[in-house]
Order: sequence, then structure tokens, then C-alpha cells
Amino acid sequence: QVQLVESGGGLVQAGGSLTLSCVASGRTFSSYTKGWFRQAPGKERERVATINWSGSTTAYADSVKGRFTISRDNAKNTVYLQMNSLKPEDTAVYYCTVTTPQGYVYWGQGAQVTVSS
Repeated sequence: QVQLVESGGGLVQAGGSLTLSCVASGRTFSSYTKGWFRQAPGKERERVATINWSGSTTAYADSVKGRFTISRDNAKNTVYLQMNSLKPEDTAVYYCTVTTPQGYVYWGQGAQVTVSS
């Protein structure tokens, strides 16, 4: 059974930093694209960042460019999201994803990130 488990969320003041981690279990995802999405209350889910299997290609939402960094460790089946200079508008539930070559998306259960002003 495939499981994605996020950790590292919490409460932080504006301007602070957090790092989210997502460990996959049940199978190896070293050759798959991984990513992070977020959903704030009353808003649609938003893609935050993605990273290809080797880590050589990343993409970011305009709202987080220059502040967030996605990375992965295939040996640990883990993807990370380093979040710096956090803003209150970054408050959301953050979900990690794994996308198969066939386009199927596995989702984690979500981690709450709250940024206070």
C-alpha cells in the first residue's frame, strides 16, 4: 500500500522558515516527478513546486519563487520543501504528490502551515 506522509508543518511568524518533508512508502518512486500543492481555506488547491526524477528540473508558482526550494533524496524516498521568508498568505494545508508516467497522482494527507503576522 502506497503512503505519503508529510511532516514539518507548524506555526511560524512572518519572515520565518519551515521545511516540509514527505516520505513515501509502499514502493520506490525514484523515477517519478514529485511535487507540493497547497490549499488555503476557501481557495482552490494550488501547485507550489515540482521536481523531476533526478532533481535537475524544478518549477515553482510565481507566488513562491525565490522563497521556496524543492529538493529530493531518492535514496530516502523523500521530497522536501524549504520555505523561507514566509508570509501570512502562505498559510495553507500543504500536500506532497508523486506523479506516475501514466499521470496517476498519489497524495499525502497534508500538513498544516500557519504563518502569523
